[in-house]
Amino acid sequence: MRISNNQIKKILRAANYVTDEDIKIAEQNVGPDGSLVTYFLEKGMLTRDLIGQAVAEVFDLPYADLNSRQPGAATLKRISEDIARHHRIIPFSRRGDTLTFATDNLEGIESSRVALTELFPDKKITFAYSLSDDIDATLIKYRPPLKTRFAEIIETGNRVAPEIVDEIFEDARTLRASDIHIEPRAHEVIVRFRVDGVLHETGRIPKEYFEMIINRIKVGARMRIDEHFAAQDGALQHELPGGSTMDMRVSVVPTLEGEKVVLRVLSTHVQGLTLADLGLSGTYETMLEQAARAPFGMILVTGPTGSGKTTTLYALLKMLNQPGVNITTIEDPAEYRMSGVNQIQVNEETNLTFAEGLRSIVRQDPDIILVGEIRDDETVEIAVNAALTGHLLFSTFHANDSATAIPRLLDMGIEPFLLASTLELVVGQRLVRTLCDTCRVSESKTHKELMDEYGSFVKTYLPESKYTLYTSKGCDECNDTGFNGRTAIFELIAVTPEMKELIMTSPSSDAVWELARRHGSRSLFEDGIDKVTAGHTTLEELLRVAEPPEGV
Repeated sequence: MRISNNQIKKILRAANYVTDEDIKIAEQNVGPDGSLVTYFLEKGMLTRDLIGQAVAEVFDLPYADLNSRQPGAATLKRISEDIARHHRIIPFSRRGDTLTFATDNLEGIESSRVALTELFPDKKITFAYSLSDDIDATLIKYRPPLKTRFAEIIETGNRVAPEIVDEIFEDARTLRASDIHIEPRAHEVIVRFRVDGVLHETGRIPKEYFEMIINRIKVGARMRIDEHFAAQDGALQHELPGGSTMDMRVSVVPTLEGEKVVLRVLSTHVQGLTLADLGLSGTYETMLEQAARAPFGMILVTGPTGSGKTTTLYALLKMLNQPGVNITTIEDPAEYRMSGVNQIQVNEETNLTFAEGLRSIVRQDPDIILVGEIRDDETVEIAVNAALTGHLLFSTFHANDSATAIPRLLDMGIEPFLLASTLELVVGQRLVRTLCDTCRVSESKTHKELMDEYGSFVKTYLPESKYTLYTSKGCDECNDTGFNGRTAIFELIAVTPEMKELIMTSPSSDAVWELARRHGSRSLFEDGIDKVTAGHTTLEELLRVAEPPEGV
């Protein structure tokens, strides 16, 4: 049973989560066929968990968050796919003799209980409420592995390319892949997903079907299917079962074995995202929030591709997104959708570049501007001038760390006095995988053991005689990887009066970092060490994405 708009209104009002005025405004915006839940999520007024908990409370049930805690293969096998789909129930947890099942079929709980009692006569059966979208996403996991489904599709010989592409996209969504790689080899095609920053092979397809598959993707992305020797870029929207969609950025490049396709899966909505969700320490969260509430100036987020820079900026936009504030973005591509924000997509064919778009935005009476990326001298000049003339400007910038960003901006031709007058904060970040809560285990390590295993940096960053660190064994919940999700590590440099004076001298990155350290900045590695000792990730994972500062 999906919760109707009328039911949602009653539930949210009874719990005092929204006011009558909120509901009135929401109904005016979504119209008769729109979803109030989607509106409240997009506006950041509620989170998925809050809505789920509110519904569960009304029906006197606990809430099962399938979105963040997906059951593994062994857990799902406790019941057959037929029973799971018929009753819309998902095995969620087992505690002693009690089995808990997640469901959105609130009217069918008693019939579900009868069926489950026949299967588990010696167990106590309980239920928890879960959102319908999460039930749908979990039911997909009952399907056989991707490589098995590829073989079944090829065996039938009907609509091979469309069905294979559909299966790839649906699995990517289920596994929460950020990228899909379709790579031709001599005799076959390999499909790989990037999940939590790491690539995993998920299936193989005979080479003879590759041309049909790539043409299917090219047509959807509005690319030329007769071009095989030039790189092409495009965008694709794929409709999933249940009416939801996947937005993807598509890149095709020629290789020696044929054209390789990479699809970046874009998030369509920012729902319930806050600064606290990013993994910022208390001090850094305060610094970032204070800088973002300044009336004008520039905040830059640095880091490599895929390090979560845009996510950080959108968390700031969500915090600042109010009816009295005009927020405009220009991006390539627009990876998120946020209600109340004017979002512009770069289009080189119509000469809508970052620089040209930014010029136009300044004439649109903005309060806050987000530039997806500062790439060239022209864009950075316009951005600095926009920040200088009373606008708050956010952007991303490719630099190895926060300290390097300042000399690089000066090298791009910005006058030191202009940069010193506009720059408020520089953020550096990386993403590390977080340990799976289900199979995480602790282990005691002495200082000497850590020195022997990892080297001299331990002397500085792990100086105590003994530490309790964490690792994981791998389980069904995390697909035997030991990790589930990612969090960010940060370093922040605030542009204090002393830093402004230093910028006027066109300093080196070492000089910038030395002053920032004196003012309390901590490196990416130090922030990561805190997350290691807190049990969020492992030392090996930290060393994969960040190095101890030189000289240690």
